Amino acid sequence: MTKPETTNTRAIVDAPTLTPNATRKPKLISVEEAKVMDVARMTDLFKAHQNPGQLHFMKLLGFHKIKVERAEGMYYIDQNGRKILDFFGGFGSLAFGHNHPRLLEARKKFQDEKRHEIAIAFMSQYQAAFAHNLAACSPGDLDMVFLGSSGSEAMEAAVKLAERAAGPKRPKIVYAENSFHGKTKGVLAITDGQLYRGEFKLTGNTVKVPFGDIDAIENAFKSDPEIGVIVLETIQGGGGIVQAAPEFWTKLRALCDQYGVIWVADEVQCGYGRTGRFYAFEHYNVVPDITALAKSLGGGKTAMGAMIAKRDIFMKAYGTPKTAMIHAPATFGGMGEACATSIEALNVLYDEGLIDNAADVGDYLLDRLNALKAKYPQIIKDVRGRGLMVGLEFQDFSQTLPMVLRPVVGMLDDKLKGSLSGFVGALLLRDYDCLVAFTEYNRNVIRLEPPLICQREHVDIFVDALDKLLGRGIISIVKDFVKSQVT
Repeated sequence: MTKPETTNTRAIVDAPTLTPNATRKPKLISVEEAKVMDVARMTDLFKAHQNPGQLHFMKLLGFHKIKVERAEGMYYIDQNGRKILDFFGGFGSLAFGHNHPRLLEARKKFQDEKRHEIAIAFMSQYQAAFAHNLAACSPGDLDMVFLGSSGSEAMEAAVKLAERAAGPKRPKIVYAENSFHGKTKGVLAITDGQLYRGEFKLTGNTVKVPFGDIDAIENAFKSDPEIGVIVLETIQGGGGIVQAAPEFWTKLRALCDQYGVIWVADEVQCGYGRTGRFYAFEHYNVVPDITALAKSLGGGKTAMGAMIAKRDIFMKAYGTPKTAMIHAPATFGGMGEACATSIEALNVLYDEGLIDNAADVGDYLLDRLNALKAKYPQIIKDVRGRGLMVGLEFQDFSQTLPMVLRPVVGMLDDKLKGSLSGFVGALLLRDYDCLVAFTEYNRNVIRLEPPLICQREHVDIFVDALDKLLGRGIISIVKDFVKSQVT
């Protein structure tokens, strides 16, 4: 049989014409249009698409009138060219101030070279280098690193790791009164704020103790063998910049070793050099089993969070091929430019001596604020903190008034909590171009977390402004604030 003759009969079909604009583009705002948007339009969009209720508080403080055009170093610059001294620092997210030139250059170079952002299928040289650097900055055996995008995510990873390492027979977690560990649903169970907890259904494997009470912790460990983990902020931020006694931490470490409890130190706000050491717990010569960082970890230019754990803890939880992917990094954990930025930021932190600067300038800030406390004892109740993490607590409102008015106003003190700190914060911004923050639980506290590049002259500007404001007297401060709400 002969093979039949074949011919190329394949038909050639023209490709269909694609319509490039088949999908209708909605009415979108461009980057250039966003840049020139005025405050009124910003307010309308905020109410329409973001958080209408939050606008109430922004108006009380005068924040709603500000459009930040740019920021540099210690200052914001608004739409009128006005420079605002930043003693808020994004809750500790701006260790390097605004737009540090070395961080800008590192990011620009990364972009110019078209480096990779997401390399989930491959190992990343930037993730590897950054993890190494974090381990090098961490004491003891803290050397296993998990990267995420926020403090909440880092703490979620820390708590999950601790719970797995503790084992199914020890699922309970001890946490402290007035703690703040994030707003995501897992760590919300160990965040002691009813406002944030709302009516969410949270895990029930938690035990609450007073912060800094070593006897309460020991009693909990003794009475409940199911406790396997304790989670504490080294310095409570949302609680009002609250520290435990130095001996508490050495006793805690000993108790955790005695009872086999895993200690997770939340350093998201107090870590990264803010207190004058890389980690706040280093002041007490102790090392936790797991810790977490975020805030300034991305240099104020990118979202970065990290969990750092002892190797034996990590390997117990995720050390086999079968368990390795239980809590592997998320899609955006350790993105290229974020890691490159964070690598450069760590180098800047040490190259520019910012940890030592935080200790030195922080001491100066505390000294100057304590002098104000001595000058205005009826107004300032307490000054506390370490390094550039400082709380300024005001007296209850009734205590700032003449004796004859105190009994009557005293009955309203609970409802008036936060009013004086709010008045002072609003007037510092309006009249003295100084921005401060507040705390979640003790509303009488103003929180000061300026960038670690802060110098003594910046402290002088701020404290002199506060001195002038308090010198007006409480009645004038109240009148001036009320006037600001109607003009």
